[in-house]
Amino acid sequence: MNKAFTKENDSDFDDDGEDTATALPQGLKNYITPKGYRRLRDELTHLVKTERPEVVAVVSWAASNGDRSENGDYLYGKKRLREIDKRIRFLTKRTEIAEIVDPATQQALENIFFGATVTYINGKGEELTVKIVGVDEVDTAKGHISWISPVARALLKAKEGDVVQLMTPAGRDELEIVQVEYIVD
Repeated sequence: MNKAFTKENDSDFDDDGEDTATALPQGLKNYITPKGYRRLRDELTHLVKTERPEVVAVVSWAASNGDRSENGDYLYGKKRLREIDKRIRFLTKRTEIAEIVDPATQQALENIFFGATVTYINGKGEELTVKIVGVDEVDTAKGHISWISPVARALLKAKEGDVVQLMTPAGRDELEIVQVEYIVD
């Protein structure tokens, strides 16, 4: 079969293998907490030292079995190897440009900056708590939001007791800041 018909869709990645779904906006720094940086480095180390060599061994074994065109282990292994290599390139680029910001060293503890855990009340009266982290650390289930998100941008530099404006698709919303903390993980 012609390879043109077996090519998988890689539209989530640009030509360099960078994941375009999590690409940083042009000109912005890649701020990250020490914990987030360790997580990225640990994943990169695991891929390079453990997972990739295991897949390479399987692909080598499968290639030695003969006909590669119908060899499932070989075809799946090659596909998995491409995925691992893309992730390795992505993690390498991200860790190279990362600027580690430790919330524990924050001086102005009354203001909201990167690494702050903020409790606020929105216009509907709901009390929400979010932690402002880097784009590679976002986990909405834990309340971790990116420092470039609209909510974080509205909160940045404000203080406890301030009311800030947030533009949403539904219109303007007011966020009343109840508490600002810098929790060390």
